[in-house]
Formats: sequence, C-alpha cells, structure tokens
Amino acid sequence: MTWARQFAAIILLLSPITLTGQQHESRTTWHQSTEDELKAVIPTRAPVISERIETEDRTASGVTDNKGHIVAGVLLITAGYSANGKYSYFLLAQAPIRITNKVLPSGNYLIGWTRSENELFVTISDATTGKAELEVTATRNPEIHRVESFHISPPSALSMIQLGRFSFPYTLP
Repeated sequence: MTWARQFAAIILLLSPITLTGQQHESRTTWHQSTEDELKAVIPTRAPVISERIETEDRTASGVTDNKGHIVAGVLLITAGYSANGKYSYFLLAQAPIRITNKVLPSGNYLIGWTRSENELFVTISDATTGKAELEVTATRNPEIHRVESFHISPPSALSMIQLGRFSFPYTLP
C-alpha cells in the first residue's frame, strides 16, 4: 500500500463521517450524581419567588450526564414560610426534562404537592415567578424499598422522581 493510500485510510478511520455520510453522534449517558457534583450546584439558599429559602443538603439527589449537565433536587426548609403545599422541593435542571407530555426547559423549578390516601397531586412551578408549569400525579410505588424524601433515578434505571413512597416518571434528552 502506498503512503497516500495509508494516509487516506487513517483519515477515513479517524473521521466522524461514516461511509453513508452521516455524522456519529455521541450518545448522552446519565448517571447518579455524586455528592461533590451535587454540592457544586445545589444552593444553600434556593431562590424561591422573592425569597431565598434554606435547603436540606443531605436530601439532595440528582443525575449528571457525560457532558456535565445535572438535573437535581433538594428539600426546602419551609418552616416560617407560607408554602402550604405550593413548594416543598427545589429542582434545578441544566437540561430539558420531560414530565408527562410537557418538556420543561433548563431552569429552576419548585415542586409542591397535596396528598390523598394513595396519591400525591404534584405541581411543578417556575421558581422565579411561582407560576405552575405542569401537574402530575405521583402514585405509591411498591418498587421503592428505600424511602427518601427526594430522589431522582438515572434514566438507565427506573427513570423516576421519588417523593417519599410516591413517584412519577420523567425522561431526559
């Protein structure tokens, strides 16, 4: 093989273009966020409408992708605030997140809920305005063996957001 053919073969192998002319796309993979990843993004006082409410960092949970984006949440310490089910958790999304049939763009959100015997009626609101963005029903989940105040499972696992013994599904890009 001549040096020109060898060079062309090497270029072809290293090229992101396949023989069909399509570009290889690196697949986004998500994993459970580490404690350090969570500490880097979860605020000690979350911006909630016109307040800055303290968070309970030991309840933080999230998922991180291979590009450094994180979707994470944490319990808000709402004693002394008139939350009344409007918000209990702060959700930070550095990537769009789909819940039910709605895609929430990257941003900060509040998760609040009211409870019936077997369900939580969850409202997710914009953290800046308090405006409700979507409502979803979280059901009692028999697959939950470890009750946590707040937990986000990676999409490769159960792809759910857990609030105590209740959960609802989500998807990420």
